[in-house]
Amino acid sequence: MKKMFLSLLLMATTMVAAQAQKFALIDMEFILKQIPSYEQANKQMESLSKQWQSAVEAKANEAKTLYENYQKSAATMSAEQRTAKENEIIAKEKEAAELRQTYFGPQGEAMKKRQELISPIQDAIYNAVKEIATQRGYDAVIDRASAQSMIFASPRIDISNEVLLKLGYSK
Repeated sequence: MKKMFLSLLLMATTMVAAQAQKFALIDMEFILKQIPSYEQANKQMESLSKQWQSAVEAKANEAKTLYENYQKSAATMSAEQRTAKENEIIAKEKEAAELRQTYFGPQGEAMKKRQELISPIQDAIYNAVKEIATQRGYDAVIDRASAQSMIFASPRIDISNEVLLKLGYSK
């Protein structure tokens, strides 16, 4: 009985080992650095972000200036004038916050522009990885750049250069 149990256990272990999963790695940072359109998209995003940030800061500075002027002259104002100035300051601060939300919020212009510029590149990379993984029978493809707990991985399972070739970029 023991021999039969050990035989079955050995056979099951062998079957599990024979069905081991195949893994591959990519280095997304490396791949993205090799794609000129990604670098251009990043530069365009940076430029737009600076413009939008300047506009938001200008609105915030207007509110700050209004507040500083209010502080200097509040003692000489009537209650109605103070209330009017306070409301004006609050409205300016609200405008600045709304502008920040318009540009940098979850549904803001920055997110839309990033989606427009960078998503097609990421989608192309994903499709290339998927095609290579399907052809070679990989069960999982892991991004080395985002796998922080990975200590070592053999370079022979890195398919980053293949992905670049599939996308039409040679390295």
